[in-house]
Amino acid sequence: MRILIALSVLAFACSSTKDSGFGTIDSGASSSGSSGVIPDGGFGNSDTGTGEKDPPAEVYGHSPTELYKLEPNTKAVTTIGAFSGCTGSVIDLALNERAELYGVTFTGLYRIDKATAQCTSVSTDTYPNSLSFVPKGTLDANEEALVGYDDTDYVRINLQTGKKSVIGAGALKRGLTSSGDIVSVKGGPTYLTVKGGACTAFDCLVEVDPVTGAVTKELGGLGYVKVFGLAFWAGEVYGFTNQGELFQVTVSGASLSTKPITIPGAPSGLQFFGAGSSTAAPVKPR
Repeated sequence: MRILIALSVLAFACSSTKDSGFGTIDSGASSSGSSGVIPDGGFGNSDTGTGEKDPPAEVYGHSPTELYKLEPNTKAVTTIGAFSGCTGSVIDLALNERAELYGVTFTGLYRIDKATAQCTSVSTDTYPNSLSFVPKGTLDANEEALVGYDDTDYVRINLQTGKKSVIGAGALKRGLTSSGDIVSVKGGPTYLTVKGGACTAFDCLVEVDPVTGAVTKELGGLGYVKVFGLAFWAGEVYGFTNQGELFQVTVSGASLSTKPITIPGAPSGLQFFGAGSSTAAPVKPR
């Protein structure tokens, strides 16, 4: 989320009827060698057909300047468009239980329209490059809280004032620091990508306590570096890297496995700076 490479990506047209590029999960072994590739076309039908009143089946990723959507049931990815109204590079996203989208730059907090990537300023301050809401009942009985990590510190951002406060100083131990993103799910886990300590060759995935920010379970190396984006849907974790790679993580007990998601047609030099998913995402596979 730190080095900006200029991208040449076509903006999404609301009236577009182009065919979308449909990604497929590789059937091969776990790998860090696949490239995430983003088409500029329209988006396929995201209706799950269940008739349930779940949040929309959607996961969002982004570069410093562009917003993308992943449909987790089909693995189709579309370009929403360029961020408009955000000052500076967007360094992470978070969605609440109503799937409302927020994002931060290094100096600003914004509400972001998911359909247009239009940014509306909430506040100015310095913000972390890992961001997620945690569910009601975690830090407050009746409302969700926006949290993140500044290196080893676990912090909270007040949505009304935009002010950042430390709620877990030095929450990460043994040389670990946040490598890029956190994701939390109601009734499910809270995951964080970390680096340092024993995680030298690749970034690692850990489970954390969303109250204190402390690591509760070390799940192992991801086989990728600079995993700046993390999201969750229906029992699966999705990772987005600074090299433009997109992959799926399956956690089983205290271990994990990964599969690259290949999506045809992206610009050269694509970087992902972050990702997000609703705190009300389904916990179990559909």
